Amino acid sequence: MISSNPDAEPPATEACPLQSVGPAGAIDVRGVNHHFGTGEASKQVLFDNTLCVQPGEIVIMTGQSGSGKTTLLTLIGTLRRVQSGQLSVLGQPLHDSSNDELVTLRKRLGFIFQAHNLFSSLSALENVRMALELQPSRVSRKATNDRCQEILEAVGLGDRIHYRPKGLSGGQKQRVAVARGLVHQPEILLADEPTAALDEESGRKVVTLFQREAKERGTAIVIVTHDNRILDVADRIVKMDFGRIARDTKVREASFIGEILLRCSVFRGVTVRTLTRLADRMKTQSHPVGTRIIRQGNAGQRFYLIKEGQAVVRRDPGNQLLAILEPGDFFGETALITGEPRNANVDAKTDITLYSLDADSFREAMAERATMEQEVRSSLFAD
Repeated sequence: MISSNPDAEPPATEACPLQSVGPAGAIDVRGVNHHFGTGEASKQVLFDNTLCVQPGEIVIMTGQSGSGKTTLLTLIGTLRRVQSGQLSVLGQPLHDSSNDELVTLRKRLGFIFQAHNLFSSLSALENVRMALELQPSRVSRKATNDRCQEILEAVGLGDRIHYRPKGLSGGQKQRVAVARGLVHQPEILLADEPTAALDEESGRKVVTLFQREAKERGTAIVIVTHDNRILDVADRIVKMDFGRIARDTKVREASFIGEILLRCSVFRGVTVRTLTRLADRMKTQSHPVGTRIIRQGNAGQRFYLIKEGQAVVRRDPGNQLLAILEPGDFFGETALITGEPRNANVDAKTDITLYSLDADSFREAMAERATMEQEVRSSLFAD
């Protein structure tokens, strides 16, 4: 029996279940708003933001200065109180936590501040050791110092462990701040411009450490940065714009979709930038075997790429077999191009996972392709 689901709008991605950790999410932000000031002087800086970060994930937040990146980061880090919406960190709902509960939670987090926030009277090792001394489980002073020296050496400061901040360069101070944020092996690391003051080699050392913590310990890492040199470490890139999360892109998945789109003849002549934008807009749909994905005679609403599984294309009358589609194949473009009704049925031959694109985005790409063809023809005519 074929179930009916023609041109179904993909279901909205579910947020992390509240008050759960592990596979469900280390950070769960739902509908968070924030204001600075009160009364007539109040200014809203965050608008209805929703974000889920899994353990072991590295999320990079980008956006223009003043877009709300650091404000959202400090809310996640319990440095500001949640005013509106819901925010849970490691299963703890921040919006209704007591001060004592927040202090306890804070010890499980790591912070790297853009302004370093080092104590001028303490050496590099002593600044880093403070993060360990705040932990509830204490070890011997020797073990503590050994751990501090190990992490300072990892960021390239093995020969500066006894230097005070006044004897360190800006980049060296930044690396001390990085070491302090990592030394106690936090479950979540929040970093505000951690590589801004670093040269390429030092910055690479730092983000390699981040990757190791994420992979080996499952640390969830959120980095606010303008540094394009480190974008390659991101599992996801979140772009903020005027207080809102404008884009939340899974990098590897978007790259995979983009590679498929490049091979689609229908998108020949479309720029790579546009293909990247299309990949970001695509939604994932999963359907069981027998689902009718497209019904003949219906208006076209979406374009489809097959990620996993098979689909069968048949035409009435007579249920004529036209094609069996495999991963990497696409369908649904004809009705979107011509404006005519769907000319065949498409059913899931197996359980199937699809990427789908809305009609408006598809037509934008087609308009760009047409414009490019016109420019090529005009150029050839002029010559």
